[in-house]
Amino acid sequence: MFTSVRILSIIVRLKEGARFFLRVIAGTARRTLLVAPAGVNTRPTADRAKESLFSIIMNRLDGARFLDIFCGSGAIGIEALSRGVKEATFVESALPALKALKENLVKTKLTSSAYIIEETAEKALGRLAAEARQFDIIFLDPPYDTDLLSQTLAAIFNQNLLAQGGIIIAETDKNHNEAPASFHLYDTREYGRAKFLFYSDNEAI
Repeated sequence: MFTSVRILSIIVRLKEGARFFLRVIAGTARRTLLVAPAGVNTRPTADRAKESLFSIIMNRLDGARFLDIFCGSGAIGIEALSRGVKEATFVESALPALKALKENLVKTKLTSSAYIIEETAEKALGRLAAEARQFDIIFLDPPYDTDLLSQTLAAIFNQNLLAQGGIIIAETDKNHNEAPASFHLYDTREYGRAKFLFYSDNEAI
Protein backbone atom coordinates (compact mmCIF):
# COMPACT_ATOMS: atom_id res chain seq x y z
CA MET A 1 0.00 0.00 0.00
CA PHE A 2 1.30 3.48 -0.87
CA THR A 3 2.00 5.93 1.92
CA SER A 4 0.81 9.52 1.60
CA VAL A 5 4.40 10.60 0.95
CA ARG A 6 4.76 8.05 -1.86
CA ILE A 7 1.47 9.15 -3.47
CA LEU A 8 2.53 12.80 -3.25
CA SER A 9 5.87 11.93 -4.88
CA ILE A 10 4.10 10.26 -7.80
CA ILE A 11 1.75 13.24 -8.25
CA VAL A 12 4.66 15.67 -8.24
CA ARG A 13 6.55 13.67 -10.86
CA LEU A 14 3.41 13.52 -12.99
CA LYS A 15 3.06 17.29 -12.86
CA GLU A 16 6.71 17.79 -13.65
CA GLY A 17 6.24 15.69 -16.80
CA ALA A 18 9.37 13.65 -16.18
CA ARG A 19 7.78 10.20 -15.93
CA PHE A 20 4.50 8.59 -15.04
CA PHE A 21 3.80 5.21 -13.49
CA LEU A 22 1.91 2.17 -14.73
CA ARG A 23 1.50 -1.22 -13.13
CA VAL A 24 1.26 -4.87 -13.98
CA ILE A 25 -2.28 -5.94 -13.15
CA ALA A 26 -2.02 -9.73 -12.81
CA GLY A 27 0.28 -12.72 -13.01
CA THR A 28 3.82 -13.35 -11.82
CA ALA A 29 4.72 -9.64 -11.83
CA ARG A 30 1.43 -8.46 -10.35
CA ARG A 31 1.50 -4.96 -8.80
CA THR A 32 4.98 -4.21 -10.09
CA LEU A 33 5.22 -0.52 -10.91
CA LEU A 34 6.34 0.25 -14.45
CA VAL A 35 7.69 3.50 -15.80
CA ALA A 36 7.27 5.21 -19.15
CA PRO A 37 8.68 8.41 -20.59
CA ALA A 38 6.20 11.26 -20.57
CA GLY A 39 5.34 13.24 -23.67
CA VAL A 40 3.08 13.21 -26.69
CA ASN A 41 4.93 10.31 -28.31
CA THR A 42 4.01 7.89 -25.54
CA ARG A 43 0.37 6.99 -24.95
CA PRO A 44 0.10 4.10 -22.50
CA THR A 45 -3.05 1.99 -22.42
CA ALA A 46 -5.18 2.84 -19.38
CA ASP A 47 -5.46 0.18 -16.66
CA ARG A 48 -9.21 -0.24 -17.19
CA ALA A 49 -8.78 -0.81 -20.92
CA LYS A 50 -5.79 -3.12 -20.36
CA GLU A 51 -7.65 -5.23 -17.81
CA SER A 52 -10.66 -5.53 -20.13
CA LEU A 53 -8.41 -6.50 -23.04
CA PHE A 54 -6.71 -9.30 -21.12
CA SER A 55 -10.04 -10.57 -19.84
CA ILE A 56 -11.08 -11.03 -23.48
CA ILE A 57 -7.92 -12.86 -24.58
CA MET A 58 -7.04 -14.68 -21.35
CA ASN A 59 -7.76 -18.14 -22.80
CA ARG A 60 -5.22 -17.53 -25.57
CA LEU A 61 -2.27 -16.52 -23.42
CA ASP A 62 -0.83 -19.74 -22.04
CA GLY A 63 2.23 -20.66 -24.10
CA ALA A 64 1.49 -18.11 -26.83
CA ARG A 65 4.02 -16.21 -28.91
CA PHE A 66 3.26 -12.49 -28.47
CA LEU A 67 4.35 -9.58 -30.66
CA ASP A 68 4.03 -6.02 -29.32
CA ILE A 69 4.54 -3.42 -32.10
CA PHE A 70 4.97 0.28 -31.26
CA CYS A 71 5.38 -1.07 -27.74
CA GLY A 72 6.44 2.11 -25.94
CA SER A 73 7.31 1.17 -22.37
CA GLY A 74 6.25 -2.43 -23.04
CA ALA A 75 3.30 -2.43 -20.65
CA ILE A 76 1.08 -4.63 -22.85
CA GLY A 77 3.75 -7.19 -23.73
CA ILE A 78 4.94 -7.29 -20.12
CA GLU A 79 1.37 -7.89 -18.94
CA ALA A 80 1.16 -10.75 -21.43
CA LEU A 81 4.42 -12.27 -20.15
CA SER A 82 3.27 -11.90 -16.56
CA ARG A 83 0.06 -13.76 -17.44
CA GLY A 84 1.74 -16.73 -19.11
CA VAL A 85 2.71 -16.20 -22.74
CA LYS A 86 5.76 -18.21 -23.75
CA GLU A 87 7.68 -15.27 -25.20
CA ALA A 88 7.15 -11.66 -26.19
CA THR A 89 8.85 -9.70 -28.94
CA PHE A 90 8.91 -5.92 -28.51
CA VAL A 91 9.27 -3.50 -31.42
CA GLU A 92 10.20 0.12 -30.68
CA SER A 93 12.50 2.73 -32.20
CA ALA A 94 12.26 5.69 -29.79
CA LEU A 95 15.22 5.80 -27.41
CA PRO A 96 13.34 7.11 -24.30
CA ALA A 97 10.73 4.36 -24.70
CA LEU A 98 13.41 1.71 -25.17
CA LYS A 99 15.12 2.82 -21.98
CA ALA A 100 11.85 2.47 -20.06
CA LEU A 101 11.11 -0.89 -21.69
CA LYS A 102 14.45 -2.37 -20.65
CA GLU A 103 14.09 -1.03 -17.12
CA ASN A 104 10.59 -2.50 -16.85
CA LEU A 105 11.71 -5.93 -18.03
CA VAL A 106 14.42 -5.96 -15.38
CA LYS A 107 11.98 -4.84 -12.67
CA THR A 108 9.53 -7.59 -13.56
CA LYS A 109 12.27 -10.23 -13.97
CA LEU A 110 10.97 -11.11 -17.42
CA THR A 111 14.03 -10.39 -19.55
CA SER A 112 14.69 -14.06 -20.33
CA SER A 113 11.38 -14.34 -22.20
CA ALA A 114 11.68 -11.02 -24.04
CA TYR A 115 13.20 -10.18 -27.42
CA ILE A 116 13.64 -6.48 -28.26
CA ILE A 117 13.99 -5.13 -31.80
CA GLU A 118 15.24 -1.55 -31.77
CA GLU A 119 13.99 -0.55 -35.21
CA THR A 120 10.99 0.94 -36.94
CA ALA A 121 8.00 -1.34 -37.37
CA GLU A 122 8.63 -1.66 -41.09
CA LYS A 123 12.23 -2.83 -40.64
CA ALA A 124 11.42 -5.02 -37.66
CA LEU A 125 8.64 -6.90 -39.46
CA GLY A 126 10.98 -7.48 -42.39
CA ARG A 127 13.55 -8.97 -40.03
CA LEU A 128 10.98 -11.22 -38.36
CA ALA A 129 9.76 -12.44 -41.74
CA ALA A 130 13.35 -13.21 -42.79
CA GLU A 131 13.66 -15.31 -39.62
CA ALA A 132 10.38 -17.09 -40.50
CA ARG A 133 8.86 -16.00 -37.20
CA GLN A 134 5.12 -16.24 -36.55
CA PHE A 135 2.99 -15.10 -33.64
CA ASP A 136 -0.22 -16.24 -31.99
CA ILE A 137 -1.14 -12.78 -30.71
CA ILE A 138 -0.03 -9.52 -32.30
CA PHE A 139 -0.74 -6.22 -30.58
CA LEU A 140 -0.07 -2.88 -32.22
CA ASP A 141 -0.62 0.64 -30.93
CA PRO A 142 0.55 3.04 -33.65
CA PRO A 143 0.30 6.81 -33.23
CA TYR A 144 -3.20 8.11 -33.79
CA ASP A 145 -3.97 10.12 -36.93
CA THR A 146 -1.40 8.32 -39.10
CA ASP A 147 -1.52 5.63 -41.79
CA LEU A 148 0.66 3.30 -39.75
CA LEU A 149 -2.21 1.04 -38.71
CA SER A 150 -3.18 0.07 -42.26
CA GLN A 151 0.46 -0.09 -43.36
CA THR A 152 1.44 -2.36 -40.49
CA LEU A 153 -1.55 -4.67 -40.91
CA ALA A 154 -0.68 -5.01 -44.59
CA ALA A 155 2.92 -5.84 -43.71
CA ILE A 156 1.81 -8.48 -41.20
CA PHE A 157 -0.36 -10.09 -43.86
CA ASN A 158 2.14 -9.86 -46.72
CA GLN A 159 4.96 -11.27 -44.60
CA ASN A 160 2.88 -14.08 -43.08
CA LEU A 161 3.63 -13.16 -39.47
CA LEU A 162 0.29 -14.25 -37.99
CA ALA A 163 0.21 -17.94 -37.03
CA GLN A 164 -2.76 -20.04 -38.10
CA GLY A 165 -5.64 -19.37 -35.72
CA GLY A 166 -3.90 -16.31 -34.31
CA ILE A 167 -5.36 -12.87 -33.68
CA ILE A 168 -4.32 -9.26 -34.09
CA ILE A 169 -5.38 -6.50 -31.70
CA ALA A 170 -4.97 -2.91 -32.82
CA GLU A 171 -5.44 0.01 -30.45
CA THR A 172 -6.56 3.15 -32.23
CA ASP A 173 -8.77 6.22 -31.96
CA LYS A 174 -12.47 5.50 -31.37
CA ASN A 175 -13.34 7.27 -34.63
CA HIS A 176 -11.23 4.87 -36.70
CA ASN A 177 -13.36 2.33 -38.54
CA GLU A 178 -10.97 0.90 -41.10
CA ALA A 179 -11.23 -2.84 -41.71
CA PRO A 180 -8.55 -3.95 -44.20
CA ALA A 181 -9.55 -6.72 -46.59
CA SER A 182 -6.50 -8.79 -45.61
CA PHE A 183 -7.97 -9.76 -42.22
CA HIS A 184 -11.41 -10.36 -40.77
CA LEU A 185 -12.52 -7.76 -38.21
CA TYR A 186 -14.49 -9.83 -35.70
CA ASP A 187 -14.85 -7.54 -32.68
CA THR A 188 -14.43 -3.94 -31.50
CA ARG A 189 -14.35 -2.49 -27.98
CA GLU A 190 -14.22 1.15 -26.90
CA TYR A 191 -12.74 2.59 -23.70
CA GLY A 192 -12.80 6.38 -23.60
CA ARG A 193 -10.99 7.71 -26.65
CA ALA A 194 -9.34 4.38 -27.35
CA LYS A 195 -10.75 1.55 -29.43
CA PHE A 196 -9.53 -2.04 -29.73
CA LEU A 197 -9.97 -3.70 -33.12
CA PHE A 198 -9.78 -7.50 -33.13
CA TYR A 199 -8.72 -9.22 -36.35
CA SER A 200 -8.30 -12.84 -37.38
CA ASP A 201 -7.25 -14.56 -40.59
CA ASN A 202 -10.68 -16.16 -41.08
CA GLU A 203 -14.35 -15.65 -40.23
CA ALA A 204 -14.73 -18.85 -38.26
CA ILE A 205 -13.07 -17.55 -35.09
